[in-house]
Amino acid sequence: MSEKLVNAWYHGHWALILLAPLSMLYRLITAIRRIAYRRGWFEVATFPLPVIVIGNITVGGTGKTPLTLALVKHLQAQGFRPAIVSRGYGGQTPYPALVTAESQASEVGDEPLFMYQQTGVPVVVAPKRAQAVAYLVKQQLCDVVLCDDGLQHYALARDMEIVVIDGERGLGNGQLLPQGPLREMPSRLDTVDLIVVNGLSVDSSVQLATHNYHPMSLEPDAWLAVGQIHGEVPQPPQKIHALAGIGNPVRFFNALEQQGFQVLAHAFPDHHAFQASDVVFAEDLPVVMTAKDAVKCQSFNLTNAWQVPVVASLSAAFYQQFDQQFAAIWQRKNLIVY
Repeated sequence: MSEKLVNAWYHGHWALILLAPLSMLYRLITAIRRIAYRRGWFEVATFPLPVIVIGNITVGGTGKTPLTLALVKHLQAQGFRPAIVSRGYGGQTPYPALVTAESQASEVGDEPLFMYQQTGVPVVVAPKRAQAVAYLVKQQLCDVVLCDDGLQHYALARDMEIVVIDGERGLGNGQLLPQGPLREMPSRLDTVDLIVVNGLSVDSSVQLATHNYHPMSLEPDAWLAVGQIHGEVPQPPQKIHALAGIGNPVRFFNALEQQGFQVLAHAFPDHHAFQASDVVFAEDLPVVMTAKDAVKCQSFNLTNAWQVPVVASLSAAFYQQFDQQFAAIWQRKNLIVY
């Protein structure tokens, strides 16, 4: 997706009106597709285990992966055995594929590898996510499935839907692709179980004024080395190279600046396949990246390179509502007391 088009979605541009006919066609196609799944014209795979989808209605990253990791930890604390399924963006391997310690990001995708390294729970990759869930069920690897992304993957039946919205960007101009950033109409929010807003701006709070939502913030964790350690962890007001190949790299750069660093920003497309040359700069300074990008750079034999893990912080009210809905799902599927 071009940077100019993304900027137009969120900051406005008169030329977007020219894309209105394509957006109308997109709306028609997506509506027909959803009706087809609802009425059984297309097959929908159902499973005996609870399936929870964490997705979004906009293009680009919103914070789904940190929320998925937080829910894994929350479920584990209650004695459940969660697993994760993912499309595996950018991966090149036979599907379904179980992520292991020997997996490479080029094989299974950056986010699945990152989630496996962060949690150690089973992570299975398949573009058709129902195949990944079927694999988990057959191998008896879990008792609850978290689907990282896939809100629009209606071939997979789900028991709970959680939508994550980037609070800084909101819903943009409120238009469907390609005139705007939306995959589905804002009315889709009326049908999901939980809405989580990652950060909050005045614009997004106005757009979501009629919805009940839970705030989420991403808190930086202790920095870790990428490759070989050389020197001390950078401290502000030090100048650093900051690189990010995520949906909203500006959020990462701003967070570093708020910590007092002088940031030389290097933005890359989401899911960028990093090469060693991408992280070598003329000015010899510490290189700082997101943890998701670090999984693709850990074999580059880097020195003085660091990753910044983040932890999703959510309210007690969110977990209370999640637990109530999950308890109802568990009882319905297993007929036992939660």
